[in-house]
Amino acid sequence: MNALTYKKAGVDIGKADAFLKKIKPLLQKTSRPEVLGKVGGFSGFFQPRLQRLKDPVLVSATDGVGTKLLLADLQGKYNTVGIDLVAMCVNDVVVTGAEPLLFLDYIACGELNTKTLYELMKGIAKGCQMSGCALIGGETAELPGMYTKGKLDLAGFCVGMISREKIIDGKTCRKGDKVLGLASSGVHSNGFSLIRKVFSERELRGPLGGELLSPTRIYVKPLLQLFKQINIKGLAHITGGGFFENIPRTLPPHLSVRIQKGAWRVPPIFKKIQSKGRITDREMFRTFNMGVGMVMILSPRSVPRALHWMEKMGLKAWVIGDVTEGKEGVLILD
Repeated sequence: MNALTYKKAGVDIGKADAFLKKIKPLLQKTSRPEVLGKVGGFSGFFQPRLQRLKDPVLVSATDGVGTKLLLADLQGKYNTVGIDLVAMCVNDVVVTGAEPLLFLDYIACGELNTKTLYELMKGIAKGCQMSGCALIGGETAELPGMYTKGKLDLAGFCVGMISREKIIDGKTCRKGDKVLGLASSGVHSNGFSLIRKVFSERELRGPLGGELLSPTRIYVKPLLQLFKQINIKGLAHITGGGFFENIPRTLPPHLSVRIQKGAWRVPPIFKKIQSKGRITDREMFRTFNMGVGMVMILSPRSVPRALHWMEKMGLKAWVIGDVTEGKEGVLILD
């Protein structure tokens, strides 16, 4: 009997090491002045510039892209889900008012496919560049006993920072405040388990699948610019749970919001999903972003300036509702 090796057991350390060397230039493109050391160590080093903040607070978020990965498998396209991974984390950090600083990824697979993994890393690096976030490390795990050949999963972790007095937590929201919706780039990264029930695998392999694979919009740079101009009272990233679960997270318990249907143009892809799946309006708003990837709460007098800045930064925005008293959370009005 030939001696066993780790490679024969399904884990190729040599291939993993070669992959790490290949992706080093991608990580270097995302570097910031605060990054210390070189890529490939046991840990990533980041020296924050604390002197620019009065009372610094670290903000962190972690997420994945869920079953959207299965759509990437069908399309054979993996660079966009890397952007999704970053977006899901940095958008959750920036809604607090914080600037995302650093990002780490975790990729688990049954067998190292360097072509697929490189496409993933290109997307992750691009997402970090789009958000100004340094990719300082990560982990690629080859787990043949847990994942079948060709299957993988990925997760990300982001850390940001903000002065404590500038944290956006919704405490200053008041009755009569306005609700702005910021345009999404499509379905983003939620609701794909339902989408795969609505459409056949054949449909998802075609142009429809390509459209659904459009990456999640990253709102970091426009919002960081807006924070310098306007007092934003509340922000909600519309992810899993849609309008009903996410908007109340930025509201005091005694307030609700009324969302007016028709205040913005719902992209055709959502109408296609709803029609084909015979899905109720409530279920659509509870599952998908419906064309609104971020919701912002601000005083009425700040609305014109906010809309102007969003247009200046190339991001569509609409007044989609207002804040009212009550414990309903979210009311969708016809």
